[in-house]
Amino acid sequence: MKESNKKSVYLLTQGAAIAAIYIVLTLIFAPISFGPVQFRISEALCVLPFFTPAAIPGLFIGCLLSNLLAGAMTMDVIFGSLATLIGAVGSYALRRNRFLVLLPPIISNAVIVPWVLRYAYGSTDLIPVAMVTVGIGEILAVGVLGSILIRGLERYRHTVFGGVKTA
Repeated sequence: MKESNKKSVYLLTQGAAIAAIYIVLTLIFAPISFGPVQFRISEALCVLPFFTPAAIPGLFIGCLLSNLLAGAMTMDVIFGSLATLIGAVGSYALRRNRFLVLLPPIISNAVIVPWVLRYAYGSTDLIPVAMVTVGIGEILAVGVLGSILIRGLERYRHTVFGGVKTA
């Protein structure tokens, strides 16, 4: 098999595994993954672009399928997934600094998700209040759990993510 084909298969497999883990974590913890005050544990995976570009499509597809499988409104499926995609792309762009990697998913979700809650679900919370509540959930999921995940994976990054040179 050509080296470029190996790399493509490797990245596709990584992305699929990340998507699957995101879906499982979201659905297992569904009662706290959805709603005006949410703590989506699967969002901790938004730090994975620090290690591999395969995390970008993996996170997007994982969020999209999680929202679909949980019966989310169409607007939530689209814009909630886009918020995760924007966060993942931003994290990948800032991958040289493990602390900055945390910011894009927190910011993108804190800005976008409150509008989804308002217009898809009719939330009566003021947008700034919803930004704070969603932001707190993201800080806990990405900032705290994501930081722990980065620390735990850094030691094994070449074992877990290093099968094929990616960048």
